[in-house]
Amino acid sequence: MQLLGKRRTSESLRIALFGGTFDPIHSGHLRVAEAAAKEFALDKLLFVPAAHPPHKHRLKLTPFAHRYAMVSLACASDPRFVPSLLEAPTRDARPQYSVDTCARARRLLGARDRLFFLIGMDALLDLPHWKHYRRLLDLVNFIVVSRPGFDAADIWRILPEDIVPRVRRDPEPKSVRLRSTTLHILRDVDVPAASHRIRAALQNGGTAAGGDGRELTGFVPPLVEEYIRKEGLYRPVRKRTSPR
Repeated sequence: MQLLGKRRTSESLRIALFGGTFDPIHSGHLRVAEAAAKEFALDKLLFVPAAHPPHKHRLKLTPFAHRYAMVSLACASDPRFVPSLLEAPTRDARPQYSVDTCARARRLLGARDRLFFLIGMDALLDLPHWKHYRRLLDLVNFIVVSRPGFDAADIWRILPEDIVPRVRRDPEPKSVRLRSTTLHILRDVDVPAASHRIRAALQNGGTAAGGDGRELTGFVPPLVEEYIRKEGLYRPVRKRTSPR
């Protein structure tokens, strides 16, 4: 299996993995991806929808086929964006962990390629609860999207001391050099939408756009909006009426 299809053997690439449930993928995801690709000169950014995310195993997700289809349509907007099946459904439906996904991607890439892992600051601060998070920090470079309400100085709190060289701890770091990799901070990215709010608005029969009837327009890419409407995803939840 190849990660990016045919390529020149001498070519080295800068590649980022962007994982999530993408239920649905929205304009905020694309803004983050575009900002990361520009800031860190990424050649390719792989959107990796999770079939069996460990932190959401009890939640009812939209079927993987629909989420992957929406990601594929969203990726059509930029040649650097690639839909990925790295976390496609498995027969045993076991949880899929980021450390295993990154290790697999690393094996599929060339020795000269640089691999990045794109996540939000909230996810980074939860990293000590992830499977083999110390190995993950040694395995891949991080691009961390700093969102309002999170203090970048909190990064020092969750990084193991033996993985961070003894340096002055900047309260507003632009990057942190780790033992084997580098953690980069991406600031000032506007994320105007959230998947759970879009779902909730549609399922409740309301709108995600402030009640003006445009519950999807501007919050998801046009092709994704068309797909959601055609497939009837996130339909309003019918309220049960009491028997008379």
